[in-house]
Parts: sequence; C-alpha cells; structure tokens
Amino acid sequence: MLPSHSVLTYLLPWDFYPAVVLFCTLLALVYVRGWLRIRNNPQAPGYAPLIAFLVGLGLVYVVMHTYVDYLSQHMLWIHRVQHLVLHHLGPFLMLLGAPWKVLPAGLPAGVRHALLPWLWRNRLLRGLYRGLQHPLVAPLLFVGLIYFWLIPDIHFGAMLSTTRYQIMNWSMLLDGLLFWWLILDPRPHHTVGRLGYGGRIVILSVVVPPQIVLGAHIALAKESLYPVYNVCGRAWPISPLVDQQIAGLVTWIPTSMMSVIAVLVVLGRWMHERDQAALPVRREATS
Repeated sequence: MLPSHSVLTYLLPWDFYPAVVLFCTLLALVYVRGWLRIRNNPQAPGYAPLIAFLVGLGLVYVVMHTYVDYLSQHMLWIHRVQHLVLHHLGPFLMLLGAPWKVLPAGLPAGVRHALLPWLWRNRLLRGLYRGLQHPLVAPLLFVGLIYFWLIPDIHFGAMLSTTRYQIMNWSMLLDGLLFWWLILDPRPHHTVGRLGYGGRIVILSVVVPPQIVLGAHIALAKESLYPVYNVCGRAWPISPLVDQQIAGLVTWIPTSMMSVIAVLVVLGRWMHERDQAALPVRREATS
C-alpha cells in the first residue's frame, strides 16, 4: 500500500497546462451551476447524469494533468489507457450527463442569449460541424486518429514535442466528444440532421474491427514498434515487449467493449422512444 504522500504525488500535476485546468474547471462550474438551476424542472437530469458527467470530466483531468500524464510519456500501455479515457470513456460519460440540457442553463445570460445563437448561425462553424458529424466521416475520423497517432514515426515525434503531444491529446478528446455526441444525440427522431438509431448501431459495429486489428498488431508484434519509450526511459522496469503487449490489449479489448456498451445504451433509448411514440395510439385504443 502506497504511503499518503505517494498518493498525493500521483494526483499533483507533473507539468502545469493552463488550458487543461481552465477547460476542466470552467466546464465543471458551468455544469454544476446549470444542474442546480434546472434541477426542479420535470425533465431535468437527476443525480446519475450529474455523477456521470463529473466522473468523465474528472477522468479527463486525471490523465491530462496529474502524474498519470508523466507515466503516459514513459510507458506505452499507460499512454494507451490515457487515450482510452480521452477518446472513449471520458467523453462517453460526459455525454451521458446530458450536457445539452445543463450547460446552457449554467452559462451567464449574455452568453446564452447572444453568443450561442451567433455560433449556431455562423455558416463556417455549422458547415464544419456537419462535415465532422457526417455518418461516413465521423467513424473514419474516429478510427483514423487512433491509427494516425500510433504510426511509429508520428508517435515518436509527438512524444518528444510538447506542442505535438498536446495537439495529439486534445485532438483525441475533441474527436471523442464529437463522435459520442453523434451516437448519444438525444434530439427527437424527426430533427433534421439527426442520425437514426439503426445508423448509430452500424457505426458502432464498423469502428470495432479496425481497433481489434490494430490492438492485435501491437500486442502480437515480435519486436518493439515504439522505440521512443526506449529513448525516454520507462517509468517501471518491464520489458519493451511486455509494455507493448499490454498496450495492444488496451487498444484491442476495452475499446471494443465501449462499442458494445454504447450499442446497449442506443438500443435502450430506441425502445424507450418507440414506447413513448406508441402511448397516444394505446390511449386512443382504450378510450
């Protein structure tokens, strides 16, 4: 068991990144403020969404701004755990927190009534958003970013450059938020631009095989694919191949399980929406 000062060491920042602190702090404050303001509304999210959002955001902070971030720069498998959180688990939990209902209520009135409508009316931003959320583009970008940052030469450069390292991590987080928003979009089925539940399940099925293939390639490789960790030095004394094998399993199994969990969530929402749509018909039949 670690002594208390060692536990504290793991929770403190290794490097101070103002953007991470600002992002996580502001998002947490706005969300909690919004949740408190609307909690008495009949359709307001309950405690479970609140916990899901804060846990997801907290995990993002931990992997980006504590000693875990240092470990991810010196152990391949922890780096893969970091990206599992940034690209999969963190955004998924945050979007289970229904931020589309809560965050606007937590913003100052001037921002809510002026800035948000302006952002949505901006043609450039709307075009970019719709392009990134296209059902063919979103899964390609989701899987493509994982492959891109794991190309050995690109990964080598990213791990040795603070700027590229931050770009890599932020790109994974932002793409994860966009992808899981597409999958968990709660808007009514007749909303323009909303992807149907069947399409979401297809996308979740499509992104699984490439991640399995990549994870298997890393885990089963007979030689070290990422020598940058030999250059930087590993935080713990395990062999490069063992480090790589664990990293491959992290890329292979938990990412696939996230898709399975997401399919179950989508199916649950699909059935709920179908039941809600059938209620007027049932009332008419019994009246």
